[in-house]
Amino acid sequence: MSLHYEHPWSRREWLLRAGGGFGALALYGLLAGEGEWSNALRAGEGDKLGNATPPGPPLQRGGGARGGHFSGSAKSVIFLFMDGGPSHLDTFDPKPRVNEFAGQPLPTSVERVITPMGVSNNPLLATKRQWKKYGASGLEVSDWYPHVGECADDLCVVRSCWADGLNHVGSVCQMNTGSILAGRPSLGAWVNYGLGTVNQNLPGFVVLLDNDREPPGGNRVWGTGFMPATYQGTRFRGGKAPVLHLTPPQELGDRQQRSKIDFINDLNRRHLETRAGDAELEARIASYELAYRMQAEAPEAVDLTQETAETQALYGLGDKATAAFGRNCLLARRLVERGVRFIQLYSGSGSQWDAHAKIEENHSRLCRSTDQPIAGLLTDLKRRGLLDDTLVIWGGEFGRTPMSEKGDGRDHNPYGFSMWFAGGGVPGGKVVGATDDFGLRAVDRRAHVRDLHATILELLGLDHTQLIYLHQGRPERPTVNEGHVLEDVLSS
Repeated sequence: MSLHYEHPWSRREWLLRAGGGFGALALYGLLAGEGEWSNALRAGEGDKLGNATPPGPPLQRGGGARGGHFSGSAKSVIFLFMDGGPSHLDTFDPKPRVNEFAGQPLPTSVERVITPMGVSNNPLLATKRQWKKYGASGLEVSDWYPHVGECADDLCVVRSCWADGLNHVGSVCQMNTGSILAGRPSLGAWVNYGLGTVNQNLPGFVVLLDNDREPPGGNRVWGTGFMPATYQGTRFRGGKAPVLHLTPPQELGDRQQRSKIDFINDLNRRHLETRAGDAELEARIASYELAYRMQAEAPEAVDLTQETAETQALYGLGDKATAAFGRNCLLARRLVERGVRFIQLYSGSGSQWDAHAKIEENHSRLCRSTDQPIAGLLTDLKRRGLLDDTLVIWGGEFGRTPMSEKGDGRDHNPYGFSMWFAGGGVPGGKVVGATDDFGLRAVDRRAHVRDLHATILELLGLDHTQLIYLHQGRPERPTVNEGHVLEDVLSS
């Protein structure tokens, strides 16, 4: 004989279930309009009815160094992810000693000090890059990124980043979730959870790929882990229909569509009543509702033909080499304008930046495809007054070694690499931290991935030590109980 035990209902659950929860639905709608959402709604269980993330100010949890969350300088994030690991030595971190010792092993005097375990000591590979100082700040950028260089006074380059993973799967996972092990929520999901959505008719977290290949780890890297699936990223695809199956058949009117959604959701809610805590079912209910609302707004949001010819040219839409990433950058700007919180753009999705061989050919193509679109994005955001509260981030899961691999490539390097921030209240035209003389290991003001995440959340007004989700009774934080804010990034 098997016994079935029901968990005791809380008063909130009893009220929600009584009468099918329709009274609670009306109450939620009223509260959403006023931005007055209970802290309990996000105390670890999410919205039980699977509704879209509520709008409103960050939750006031208290108890942190700043007394809880606060008003951030950034409202949205655009994360430009170079999938596969771009070479910092050839883009934003000039190291003349690499060329000085090219063709030789690392000097014996420094080899024992700076060569991490697991990194080969092949001969150093010279970089063919020419470097130029840009703007009033004199920030050095290589000739692979001349257009981005023109935006140097808006960039804060962190040259001392480091991570834990050696391979792509673990490293991409960590740059997205804070851990090399799968199963944790992505940074975009944490932002969606912590701040809510501004626009109820669009997802709060959008992912854009520049080809049909997914990054290592697949859609888990923009997933929610142990959180309800309602906070996960929504992938927009390329072409004229970024959101699949969004346009209803012409013969199906709005009233019929609304009735169909209501009937499906009613069935799902009845099913959910006997399966409390089924996050997938809750997410399915929410997805039907969001898809219905998106039918009105999403087609207009993704319609790039509304942009002027000058704006399209700014992003490189007329050039085959830059068109794919340029479209995504322009779409990201349009989504930011409409209140989307977190947008992640993948360049070379499927580890295409992974240049173990022929780095000149590989990086020349990929830098060419991203340089003008990124500069166009920064320029366009700035002239529209959006850069002040939009945080733009550039980087990959790790950098690359100064030593050669296969004669003309570079291996993975999680021990020291570069990322940069622009906008969102970050003072530009500066460099934070440094790698050693050969660019192998971060040595000054080292910035771990979790420090980067803590800083991003800080700029959004979220204290990473107080942004908490209760999972099976355990308080979980986005930075996995580690990480600190990079004050040098925030200071002038």
